[in-house]
Amino acid sequence: MNKVNTPETESAGELKRSLSNRHLQLIAIGGCIGTGLFMGSGKTISLAGPSIIFIYMIIGVMIFFVMRALGELLLSNLQYRSFIDFTTDLIGPWAGYFVGWTYWLCWISIGIADLSAIIYYLQFFNNGVPFSPTEGALISVAAILFIMGLNLVTVKLFGEVEFWFALVKIIAILVLIIVGLWMIFTGFTSSSGDVAAFSNLWKYDGMFPTGMGGFLAGFQIAIFAFVGVELVGTTAAETKDPAKNLPKAVNSIPLRIIFFYVFALIIVMAVTPWNHIDPTVSPFVNLFTQAGVAAAAIIMNLVVLSSVMSSMNSGVFSTSRMLFGLSRESQGPKAFGELNKRFVPAKALYFSTVCLLLGAALQYFVPDTVEAFTLATTLSTILFICVWLMIMWSYIVYYKTRPELHQQSTFKLPGGLFTCWVVIIFFVGMIYVLSLEADTFRALKVSPIWLVILFVGYWLFNKKRQK
Repeated sequence: MNKVNTPETESAGELKRSLSNRHLQLIAIGGCIGTGLFMGSGKTISLAGPSIIFIYMIIGVMIFFVMRALGELLLSNLQYRSFIDFTTDLIGPWAGYFVGWTYWLCWISIGIADLSAIIYYLQFFNNGVPFSPTEGALISVAAILFIMGLNLVTVKLFGEVEFWFALVKIIAILVLIIVGLWMIFTGFTSSSGDVAAFSNLWKYDGMFPTGMGGFLAGFQIAIFAFVGVELVGTTAAETKDPAKNLPKAVNSIPLRIIFFYVFALIIVMAVTPWNHIDPTVSPFVNLFTQAGVAAAAIIMNLVVLSSVMSSMNSGVFSTSRMLFGLSRESQGPKAFGELNKRFVPAKALYFSTVCLLLGAALQYFVPDTVEAFTLATTLSTILFICVWLMIMWSYIVYYKTRPELHQQSTFKLPGGLFTCWVVIIFFVGMIYVLSLEADTFRALKVSPIWLVILFVGYWLFNKKRQK
């Protein structure tokens, strides 16, 4: 295992601890407010109706437990830089290889989904006219190169950019809630005749209007909305005083979920009844459009675009750090473990950027941006579930084989092993849920190909190391 970072080891080629508590807190919030909330919640509402509130609360609790397990594991040994390290140490080298490369693909697929979202929302500024495949590809390339440039400078700049991206999202949701409450308490009537009121939540066939089938179908994009919250774990190696700052970031997750997801969606569905919300339009943008505030709708579209860029920024950061960690564990090309003079794994960053550029070609093959978004988000959801399950498996091994570390921990997973098994059963069940809808089942069917690629890759790396 690599040594913990100190000023001496940093100069020898280790990642530098440049992220402050301010950066970590906002990165954690930014991870909670993803593209799935802004772009995907319209479709989830159309599938599940007001029961989406319960969906987000259930997933939020499960994600909180994953994060508590992650936090306890990282703090049990400050030499752990990310979950590659503790899965390798606790389960075995193959587990670190699986988690690292799978997490890398998670963010690549999210990056592809984000490219679809960027093109989709830029159509608003193109008078709603869809871009041609060529225009879409050019927009994608420009976005990728811009994000790469931000990540190449310094880790501190990444934290600073992510801080402001997250702040924009927080302010936007605060404004939405304030405007929504004003509309509700003044009995605002939309152009379609809908009167804003909390009773809209149960007025149209109750809280579960689409039955259990619709309730289960709502989980796919809802889970995707939470991906990225574990980014706090990948920043551990570059965070000042992780023993103090990591618990703060993790423990604040439940309140953020309730406020940013549950409360915001209650407001949205109170202003516009769930069955009047267009699944292809962001309900956040729609709320201001319903109010007839054109300028606010433009601003909200810009906010959504900044959210997507924030997601891409986090994704490019994560993929480069995963490749860096894999390289240092001899489970990836040696070049990915090299840092430039600014302590950034530049070669790993270039490789991820090239893969994203190849993903931009998806605009040619799937010109329907909503369909491309659904396919990419489903694949990333499946892969993220696999990563979360590996974190819980690592916790089980840690709990059983290193009881003294668990006893010493000041940041324990509530419920211990029992909670761990509840989370595992839940996420295994979610993989089954993804098979129930035709569009999500397509991505589920092709996901085993990744397991075959990983098996072949691991065998080749092992063979190379034995020579």
